[in-house]
Formats: sequence, C-alpha cells, structure tokens
Amino acid sequence: MKALRMTFPIALTLLASMSLAQSDAKSDAQKSFDELKTLAGAWQGPVTTFPKMAEMEGDHVEVSLRVTSRGNALVHEMKGQGTPDDPARYDHPVTMFYLDGANLLLTHYCDAGNRPRMRAKVSADGKVVEFDFLDVAGSTDYGHMDHAVFTVIDANHHTEDWTYMMPGDKPMHAHMDLQRTKQ
Repeated sequence: MKALRMTFPIALTLLASMSLAQSDAKSDAQKSFDELKTLAGAWQGPVTTFPKMAEMEGDHVEVSLRVTSRGNALVHEMKGQGTPDDPARYDHPVTMFYLDGANLLLTHYCDAGNRPRMRAKVSADGKVVEFDFLDVAGSTDYGHMDHAVFTVIDANHHTEDWTYMMPGDKPMHAHMDLQRTKQ
C-alpha cells in the first residue's frame, strides 16, 4: 500500500509533464505563421506575369507586412511602386493572415470587391507556405484571387506568387521577387 501511495504522485507528475510537453509543441500552422511574421517590414521588387500583361510586366510593387493584434494577425498590403497612397482611387489590396484552430488562413480583401479565403499547407523545410482556395464572399463577376505561395529565401529576400482567376476561370499568375527595403 505504501508503494502504491508513492507511485501515484510520481505517475501524476509524469502525466502532467508529458501533457505540458505536448502543448508546447508547435503545430505546422503555427510554425508557418511564425515564419511569415519574420517578413514584417517594407519590401519592393519587380512583377512578372503569365500570361504576359503589358500593363503590369516589369512594374515594381511595394509590399508592407506588419504583425498586429498582439501577434495574432499579419497584415499584408500591396501597391504599385510610386502609386499615391490612396486606396479609394488606386489598387491597394489588403490580405490578413491568421490562425484558426489547426489551420493557417488568409483572407484577401481584393480590389475586385470580394474576399477569398485560402488555407495554408507548408513545405517540409517550412520556407514555402502555399495557400489553396477555400471559399469567397462577395461577387466574382470580375474574378477572384485563387492561390498564393510565399517563399522565404533569406531575411531580406522572399518571393510571392499569386494566381488570380479571371472571368471565365482563366488563371493569371503574378510573380513578385521582393527585397527588404532600408527605412
């Protein structure tokens, strides 16, 4: 009986420490979100499109990423380089990244007037975060964003690949090669 009384507290301690260790383990979604948050800052770089869109080809974009809501959200804003900061008159889409349970999601507030959501999957090395279309709110008369891939090259270089579904479900792909800007 004495041995049982001593064994029970030891077993409880072991179970408690095992559950704490499991709760400390980060999910793939959390690891991906943490990786994306390292991109906080200002970025710029050229855009290439497929199929080629003459009005965008070779343009440069400015991207701003900032962590907000006590680390629970990441805000991504994009605009053409040198474009006035007037989102009412110029393209200025905003994307929010956030965790929802075991999933990393994004909601893209599109200039087309809709809000597609996408769910992330991560590469084995954690440096590539790919988002697949989940659903969309709002009209898709002018198309909608359908896919996004973020690839972290290093602390000062990343790429973004965005696929937009044009009316008639014709994909348009934009690739941005972004360098961190010095401010």
